[in-house]
Amino acid sequence: MSISCKPFGFDGTGREIKLYTMTNTHGASVSVTDFGAHVVSICVPDRNGRLADVCLGFDEVGPYLQSHGSIGATVGRFANRIGKAQFTLNGKTYHLPANDGQNCLHGGKENFQFKWFKAETLESEGEDAVLFTYFSHDGEEGFPGKMKLQVTMAFDDQCALSIRYLAQCDQDTIVNLTNHAYFNLAGAGDILDQVITVHSALTTETDDELIPTGKIIDISGTALDLRKGGTVRAGLAKRAECHPIDNANGYDLNYCVPGEGLRELAKAEDPASGRVMTVMSTEPGIQFYSGQGLHQKGHNGVQYAPYYGFALETQHYPDSPNHPEFPTTTLKAGETFKSVTQYIFSVK
Repeated sequence: MSISCKPFGFDGTGREIKLYTMTNTHGASVSVTDFGAHVVSICVPDRNGRLADVCLGFDEVGPYLQSHGSIGATVGRFANRIGKAQFTLNGKTYHLPANDGQNCLHGGKENFQFKWFKAETLESEGEDAVLFTYFSHDGEEGFPGKMKLQVTMAFDDQCALSIRYLAQCDQDTIVNLTNHAYFNLAGAGDILDQVITVHSALTTETDDELIPTGKIIDISGTALDLRKGGTVRAGLAKRAECHPIDNANGYDLNYCVPGEGLRELAKAEDPASGRVMTVMSTEPGIQFYSGQGLHQKGHNGVQYAPYYGFALETQHYPDSPNHPEFPTTTLKAGETFKSVTQYIFSVK
């Protein structure tokens, strides 16, 4: 294992941004940056040993200064949506930036993906890591309390990318953290025929703005049911009989995955290359987004079009602060939030 570091450009304040690359003994690698704690690239082999970058991203920091669909970003304080951009905690209503219609998406307009994180490299036998640290001030984007966030991104000889989150706050607050990497296990082209499996037939029902109604519904037997594996192409072919797919022009929903602790939530496979990605997490939900909003130039000037990549975002349920029946996202003052997600790459 080894870690290298090189300049990645400058942010809007003139600060030099760095790119860290962790390479395992098989030549596979993961690159991350201290701007927004983004995952920039993931190069892993296919069944014939050929390496390809299976993570969408950019070749320098400039495009990350814009939103660009949060590609590869660490997002928070609250990943996903909060309805009407407000929530009530301890009897007080907090108002957040409305950056998705009347709702707040991924923590607001200046969320974590636009912040500089202090980086520390950690090398050990079989695994290397970069520890990112950021202090979010009280009232940042409307959220209460001064919060310390640590995100550790580690890569090992088994081609597992582990993302470990730790958060502490000096006041009661809410927190929901994820990484918004977009994957394409073929390394190029669209993802329409890559097979997605999600180990749940339960989802949070949403309105047409993708805000939960509060109901958890059973989707067994519908185009949303991916327990036996399914493709985006097959789902789109059934849009006439599946309103959520028709409304979102693809998949964009939160699955409620049973169980506790670190467990398998989902799996993705590219039949052509043989690459497989297994998603493990301690989180109660996973948002599957089929990338229908992609429209920007990425690595090596490649045009990312709709369905060029997909996201499997491990997290708590959307709009949880406004639905006390959902797993809580409240972080009490002095307590510690911890979460682990792993993206494990293999071949078949």
